[in-house]
Amino acid sequence: MKILSLLILILLSLSVTAGTFRTDEAVFIHDVSPSIVNLIKKQRDLTIDHVSNMGFELYGPIGLKKWLDNNNILYSDLEVITKENTADYPTIPMMEAKLKQLADKYPNIVQLISIGKSSKGRNLWFVKISDNVQSDEVEPEVKLISSMHGDEITGRETLMFFIEDLLAGYGNNTAITSLINNSEIYIMPTMNPDGNERRTRGNGNNVDLNRDFPDFSTSDNVNSWNNREVETKAIMLFQKQRNFSLSTNFHTGAEVVNYPWDTAEEPHPFDALVKSIAIAYSSNVPYIYNSHQFTNGITNGYAWYEVNGGMQDWSYYYHDDLQFTVELSAIKWPSYSQMPYYYNQNKKGLLVFLQKVHQGVGFKYANRANESGTVHVDLIQNRSALSQGDYTFSNGEFYKILPKGNYRFMIKNSKNELVTFQRTVVESTISTPNYEIIN
Repeated sequence: MKILSLLILILLSLSVTAGTFRTDEAVFIHDVSPSIVNLIKKQRDLTIDHVSNMGFELYGPIGLKKWLDNNNILYSDLEVITKENTADYPTIPMMEAKLKQLADKYPNIVQLISIGKSSKGRNLWFVKISDNVQSDEVEPEVKLISSMHGDEITGRETLMFFIEDLLAGYGNNTAITSLINNSEIYIMPTMNPDGNERRTRGNGNNVDLNRDFPDFSTSDNVNSWNNREVETKAIMLFQKQRNFSLSTNFHTGAEVVNYPWDTAEEPHPFDALVKSIAIAYSSNVPYIYNSHQFTNGITNGYAWYEVNGGMQDWSYYYHDDLQFTVELSAIKWPSYSQMPYYYNQNKKGLLVFLQKVHQGVGFKYANRANESGTVHVDLIQNRSALSQGDYTFSNGEFYKILPKGNYRFMIKNSKNELVTFQRTVVESTISTPNYEIIN
């Protein structure tokens, strides 16, 4: 009876508020047999991550290890970082100082934006890079986010190097100059500064931010920021105000480009397109492309392992912002001396990815920034119209990444005014942005 009571208490300790995925305890599970995996999946508040033939990471609230012990499941404590790997890394205040220094040095092309505060009161910084940086231009918007898991550092430092190279390259490098002149680039080195400082996966409240977004495949399928972590809410509010059409978020723990869906088995509506963009990144990063685990260094998220409440799928499903996840290094917190290697290996992939934002068509209402409505998109092929879907728009603007081809857009605004136009999409040509201006 005492053993049964103890087990009930342990199971209750694993059942915190529905939808909240805590990271108080972290282990590596060595047994990948179906019976063990299915048993773990039944515990709704546990997070499986980075599955391989060696096992997988598992995160949960206090009581996880006791529950595993009682079920005779073999595990190792997950030491996210070793002390020798942390000494040389910049702190969050040092990162902030660097960003402010760059904003002061390049005021014409840099805007430093705090979209809110973390759970422990730290700024959540975005860097906007564009030629007329204080203006909201008629240009495609692309964003890069890293380190929503605080114990995954490679992306943060890679993006810091990348920001500096973009700024220094403006006016000196043709590809970089063209990108900055014709795009609005938003870069967030870390979404989880509290986790970075503590070297923990979760935020300051020990919550997994990449399980904290609305999920169309579960009961949490309403695009609401109520009862979510402040970092999640900040991203959701910022996304609502902008018109991002392409993005990626950077993680560590593997070396692969992950494409949607993460949360559903069915193929993405533009499955061939998302695979081609994933390949465009991985093929320019030799150590990722030559992966022994993933063919050509890419994987469908769900085929790897299911993620519910992830930022990647939320971004496209609710905002038509095509998002990818790039796992940059197998080691979550490598020695800082390795950061130049990872950046130099990924630099070309990053540039090619940014160029992909120009593979699309958009429109903007000239003098109606608050206009909203619906969009129907057809591919015009051999005199036939093949539907590419129905979408909504707000903020008077819409832009969509598409496969190359000829497209017809049929727009109906809030006043039921109908506008139709046709445009051609070519593959990743950086030129004058492919927009229709509606008066």
